[in-house]
Amino acid sequence: MIVGLTAATGVNAQGSTEAAKPGFVTVAGSSFMLDGGEFRVAGVNNHYLTFGSEREVLAVLDDAVAMGANVVRTFLQPVIGSTDGTVPTIWDFTSAAEASNLGVKGNYLLSFNPATRSMAIHDEGFRKVDFLIAEAAKRNLRLMIAFLDFWAYTGGSQQMRAWYGSTDKTGFFFKDERTKADYRAWVHYVVNRRNRLTGIAYKDDPTIMAWELMNEPNAQPDQLRDAWIAEMAALVKTIAPKQLLTSGHANTGTKMSDLLLKDIDYSGWHGYPKYYGQTAADFRDQIVEFCGIARKAGKPALLSEFGWARSNRGQPAAYDDWLATLDQQEGCAGWIVWRLVSRQDHGRFPADAHDQFDIRNDGSPLWSVMRAAAARTLRKPPAN
Repeated sequence: MIVGLTAATGVNAQGSTEAAKPGFVTVAGSSFMLDGGEFRVAGVNNHYLTFGSEREVLAVLDDAVAMGANVVRTFLQPVIGSTDGTVPTIWDFTSAAEASNLGVKGNYLLSFNPATRSMAIHDEGFRKVDFLIAEAAKRNLRLMIAFLDFWAYTGGSQQMRAWYGSTDKTGFFFKDERTKADYRAWVHYVVNRRNRLTGIAYKDDPTIMAWELMNEPNAQPDQLRDAWIAEMAALVKTIAPKQLLTSGHANTGTKMSDLLLKDIDYSGWHGYPKYYGQTAADFRDQIVEFCGIARKAGKPALLSEFGWARSNRGQPAAYDDWLATLDQQEGCAGWIVWRLVSRQDHGRFPADAHDQFDIRNDGSPLWSVMRAAAARTLRKPPAN
């Protein structure tokens, strides 16, 4: 436990879990603000917080605090077919893998009801979301929550279009009136839900710093994506006006064009040099460019996902260089690394044999770099 809370971060200089101020994070120009001070973001992504065990969730939140982070980003998932199996689940819902590798152990939030030919919300599944929000609040961590994932790893929008027999991965969900109605009903349910542990409606809880319409809504063509974002952003801002909103789009190719949409409070982009044929130096240059775009637009920008495999020579030095560069730019309000993972129920860290992006509380050079980067971004001494 630590003392000495700062209004800007909600985290004390030693990393305490003292009660945070009740204010909502807001926007002023290209900065986030909290209780009259600037709120810089040093954050982590984690993808299994809505279906992992309570022990696994607490491990991630505690490791986020240990890193010195103040924001955690995640998605609302899983989504399945029908519970009776008549409408197939298009991903491996029965996998016995650990949580980090998408073993969900029967947990889900959405399914399809064959009797009504419409979406069914699994209220009991939300006990895990309630728990996440309540425990994040105890640790002075703010949450960025995507209403849905575009990808089919745990169902996402791909499962929802499959409910209606579609194989169109980039268009159907964003234009079919049934999936649009499902999405609107989903948003209404989520923001109006009252947390069973805290008694606070999600839309009234400042622990939720921001909503994302979807993680990487890769609708095609671009005009369809922009129209869907504009329509759904207007809905969210009407029913959850206290919290910030962003699209969740990866935005690398569009250079954060969603900044121009009136109901989008800030923009983010996802940076993976491997997938865009970039060098570490190229990506540093992109950070300067994108922060400049945000500064001119007069809205904040976040590097809301980024990763470079640990097999790359000099990975820790590259992360340190990128984040130091970002800290020096007007327009960029912070960063959220992909991805923080913690020990699973079996007591070990995930293997991370595929992308090799994992951040672990393991005392490694990369962990030391991330702790120092968080302290620098939040302008506070590193935690002991």
